[in-house]
Amino acid sequence: KVDSTCQDTAPGQSLDPGPCKVELKRKVTVLRGISIIVGTIIGAGIFISPKGILKNSGSVGMSLVVWVTCGVLSLFGALCYAELGTSIKKSGGHYTYILEAFGPQMAFMRLWADMIAIRPAGLAVIALAFGRYILEPIFMPCGVPETAIKLTTAIGITAVMYINSMSVSWTARLQIFLTCSKLLAMVIIIIPGLYQLFKGETKNFQNAFEVGAVEFMGLPLAFYSGMYAYAGWFYLNFVTEEVDNPERTVPLAICISMVIVTICYTLTNVAYYTVMSAEELLASHAVAVTFAEKLMGHFSLVVPIFVSLSCFGSMNGCLFAFSRMFYVASREGHLPEVFSMIHIRRHTPIAAVIILYPITILILFLGDIYSLLNFMSFLRWLFIGMAVVGLIYLRYTRPDMPRPFKVPIFIPAVFSFTCFFMVFLSLYSDPVNTGIGFAISLTGIPAYYIFIAFHTKPKWLLRLSDFVNRSLQILLEVVPAEN
Repeated sequence: KVDSTCQDTAPGQSLDPGPCKVELKRKVTVLRGISIIVGTIIGAGIFISPKGILKNSGSVGMSLVVWVTCGVLSLFGALCYAELGTSIKKSGGHYTYILEAFGPQMAFMRLWADMIAIRPAGLAVIALAFGRYILEPIFMPCGVPETAIKLTTAIGITAVMYINSMSVSWTARLQIFLTCSKLLAMVIIIIPGLYQLFKGETKNFQNAFEVGAVEFMGLPLAFYSGMYAYAGWFYLNFVTEEVDNPERTVPLAICISMVIVTICYTLTNVAYYTVMSAEELLASHAVAVTFAEKLMGHFSLVVPIFVSLSCFGSMNGCLFAFSRMFYVASREGHLPEVFSMIHIRRHTPIAAVIILYPITILILFLGDIYSLLNFMSFLRWLFIGMAVVGLIYLRYTRPDMPRPFKVPIFIPAVFSFTCFFMVFLSLYSDPVNTGIGFAISLTGIPAYYIFIAFHTKPKWLLRLSDFVNRSLQILLEVVPAEN
C-alpha cells in the first residue's frame, strides 16, 4: 500500500523516506499563501525608488490616492484570479487559464515569452538588486564594483534555486521568514513616520490636493507605475495544486494579502512625506535610506540589509511559483516530458525549477537586462488581461462549471479594461521598445508549429529528444508524478 502522507526530505535529513507516492504535496496553507503573495509583491521598489507615482501625479495628495486606487484595482484582479483558481484547480496561473479559455496556441505564446525573456530577465533584475544591497554595507562609503555585484547575484540565484530544488517545506518556511522581515522593515519606517505626523509634522501635506499641481496628463503613467508596484498578487495561482483546501485558502490568502500590501504601501508613503518634501523624495537615490538618515542616524546602515532580504524573498517566491508553470506546460505537452517529473525523494519538480538557470546566468553576464525587460513588460498585462477576459468568456461557454468563489461581472470587466489600457499606454509612450517586444513574442507562433503542432518530426530528432529526456531523468533522479 502506498503511503500518500510522506513528507519531502529537507536538506540534511535521511534520503530514505520509505514507500511513498511521488507527487507534489498540498503544503501551502493560508499563512504560506499570504507569504507567497506579500513576499513577491513587496520588492526593493518601495524602499529605494517609490517616486514614479509622485513624479507623474504632481502632488502628494494625488500620489496617495493613486497608491490606494491601484491597490483596489489590483484587488479586483486578485479576486478574478481567486475565482479562476477555485474553478480551474490546476497550477500554472496565466498559462493554465489562457489554455482553458483560448486553447494551446495562445497559451504556448505566453509560455514562450515567459521562458525566453520575461522570467529570466525579471529574475536577474531582482537578483542584481539583491547583490548590490547585500554588499553595500561592506563597501560603504565607496561604490560597489560591478563584478562583485554580478558574482554575488549569481550566488544568490544559485542559492534560491538550490533551496527550491531541495524542499517545498524549507522554501515555504524561508518565504514566511523573509516576508516577516519585509513587513518588519516597513513597520520600522511607518511607526516613526506616523509618530512625527501625530507630533504635528504636517507641512508637507499642506495643499496636498492643490489642483494646479496635479499632472493630469501624467496620471495614466502614475497608475502604470502603481499597478507595476502591486504586481505579484497572481503568484499563488501558479501553485494551486499544492494549496491545502484551495476553495477556502486561495480567496482568503489573496484578500488578506492585498489588504496588508495596500495598507503598508500607503502608510509607508505617508511616513516618507512626514520627513521629506516631494522635492527631496524625488531627488533621493534610496528613499528609505534618506528617511532613516534623517530620523535614525547610523541605524540607516541596516536598510540595505532589509532591502537585500526583500529582494531575496521576491526571488524565492517568484521561482517557487513560475517553476510550476513550466511543470504544468510540460504535462500539457508544451515542454519536454522531464520538466513534469518529480524528484523521487524530495518531491520537488527539480527540472522545472532549474530550467531558467542557464539563460538567467547568461543574461546576467552577457545581456542587456533592462532593455529586455522594457521590451517584454507590456506582455505581462496583455496576457493577464486575456486571462481575465477568459473568465468572462468561460462564464458564457461553460456556465455549469463549479465556481465555489464567484465575483460580480463588473470586477473582471473593469480589471480587463485596466490591463488593456496599460498595454495601450505602453504602445503610446514607448512604441519602439513595445513593438520589439511584440515581435519577439510573435516568434512563438513558428516555434509552436515546429515543436508542438507538427507530429511528423524526423526520427533522429525524436531519438535525440528521447535520449536527452532519459539522461536528465537519470541525472536528476526524477520520475513521472503519480495521479
